[in-house]
Amino acid sequence: MRRLHLLYHELRPGGSNYSYVLSTERFAKQLELFAHLRSHPDNTLRPELTFDDGHISNFEHALPALQIHGLSALFFITVGWTGQRAGYMNAQHLRALHQAGQSIGAHGWTHTLLTHCNDRELKHELLDARVALEDKLGAPVTIMSLPGGRYNSRVLSACRDAGYTHIYTSAPRVETNASAFTQGRLNIRGDMTLPWISDLFRPASSTLSSLERQYRIKAAVQSFLGDRLYEKLWALLNRQETEPDTDPETAAAHEDPAHHQ
Repeated sequence: MRRLHLLYHELRPGGSNYSYVLSTERFAKQLELFAHLRSHPDNTLRPELTFDDGHISNFEHALPALQIHGLSALFFITVGWTGQRAGYMNAQHLRALHQAGQSIGAHGWTHTLLTHCNDRELKHELLDARVALEDKLGAPVTIMSLPGGRYNSRVLSACRDAGYTHIYTSAPRVETNASAFTQGRLNIRGDMTLPWISDLFRPASSTLSSLERQYRIKAAVQSFLGDRLYEKLWALLNRQETEPDTDPETAAAHEDPAHHQ
């Protein structure tokens, strides 16, 4: 059976205008759909859940909801934020996730775009992050998600050298080969409705192919504008949350660039 990996970030009761925040209510409804799809014998596309960053809501809200439906997910952790950044999980949370049967992977050390790193920085983001995460969990870590979905042949080579067996991107495409080194994911935004998500899994749906075309256009825009200008545009379009009296340009300058997918 083919699989479609879905990408989440933060969950919040009541949701938010910020597109990377999903309400816990919508998430619960989506899990009901996914549990149904997985149990239906005629379904040819299996939903798989992933989370990026390591936000505390992944432990407080996502884990209990997953357990209710007997589901599991891949949690990709920004290792340098663990136990250091307010609102993000600590090592105890990660161990509890792992002990609950959830899978843990790395999402870099500082959440920077890997295509911007020199060789020394790449080693820190990839190898040091993996080793530190393994020390916290007491278990092997072999999967990695790319901040911002950005990569090139040099980044992929460094990922292999750092000991990763599977790399998850942000390209919205169905898995065609479970053993492939890179796997695509569809970013689930807070404004996506349940009927729209359900349509993704209909055999005759053209939604995914449309999303792939949009992704290629967006990638071309990113390349044309450059990361810095694209970050500012992204912050405006996704209703980036800021501190009071912070203008969008300043917000984009301080926002973690890996979120600009």
